[in-house]
Amino acid sequence: MKQLWIRIDPNTTSTHKAELLKTAEGRCDVALLQPADLSLASGLKLKTASTDERSEIKLLSGHHDVGESVSGNSALEVIVKDNSDEQKVVRLAALGIRYILVRCPNWKIIPLENLIARTRNKAVLLADVANVSDAKVALQTLELGVDGVVITPNSPNDIEEMERFLKQMQQKVALLRGSVTLVRPIGMGARVCVDTCELMDPGEGMLVGSQSSGLFLVEAEVHKNPHVEPRPFRVNAGPVSSYVLTPDHKTRYLSELKTGDEVLIVNRSGRARTGHIGRVKIERRPMVLVETEVNGRLFAFIVQNAETVRLVSDGASKSVSELKSGDEVLVRIEDGGRHFGTLVADEMAIER
Repeated sequence: MKQLWIRIDPNTTSTHKAELLKTAEGRCDVALLQPADLSLASGLKLKTASTDERSEIKLLSGHHDVGESVSGNSALEVIVKDNSDEQKVVRLAALGIRYILVRCPNWKIIPLENLIARTRNKAVLLADVANVSDAKVALQTLELGVDGVVITPNSPNDIEEMERFLKQMQQKVALLRGSVTLVRPIGMGARVCVDTCELMDPGEGMLVGSQSSGLFLVEAEVHKNPHVEPRPFRVNAGPVSSYVLTPDHKTRYLSELKTGDEVLIVNRSGRARTGHIGRVKIERRPMVLVETEVNGRLFAFIVQNAETVRLVSDGASKSVSELKSGDEVLVRIEDGGRHFGTLVADEMAIER
């Protein structure tokens, strides 16, 4: 689990500090405070870190000698400007300091990549960043990302935005088994290929469907065949009118997608991650209708009729050109309707 720390600006008003701390409760892991502000966190379910002994986490002096022994629940801030500073962080991790807060005022990416590789599983590496945008980059640097970030929020909105982003990074989607009841070619249509900036694995793809209440897991083009090379960045997703699930668990029409947009990449176990679109390609192709039953409910889905288009099941995937009644596929189902992509759980909506 990635950690979110906030640093409370000691120069802001007491009212603003209290507002930020109240918003941080239940959303953040730790609040970095000056000793004089510790009382503001009293009564809140929020850990504190400061130079004061009353804090749960003891913030050590920046001049701490790396040869000194330290307690297990300690933190230290390091400004990383060059390789010698990186070496210091590595020594601190070996020394036993649990939390190391690094600030990179010059280069922001390469130093973090080096430190993620060299301190992983030795200390909790936290990137002390200037803003929410830098925090998101740090959490994904070197794919693994830092163990957490420290932000100095200007408003409660910064804290709430970071909470939403961290939840997106840890998404899980519930998938159910559906039984195919009908496979029928239906002629030509405008279909959408979604080319991402990611490389997907077998069993990974996107959740797409003709009804927002029933989305099918369409596998990326990850399999070798005698005629075309694999394209593991691509999901041949279906007609322009189909829905696709996005990282905030909203739906969008495939026709709306464009370069730079976010999409949700899901595997057969339901583990989800965010990907970005590099290209969307719409062409006219022959299509096939697939109908599936899940717990007594019928869901329809249209995709291109091609050997490279595959639907995912628990242990494998199968080309739509080979699909037949009785085959199992994975489907995400939900109740309620959608208003511009947002779920309205209590709304009565009929999709067919």
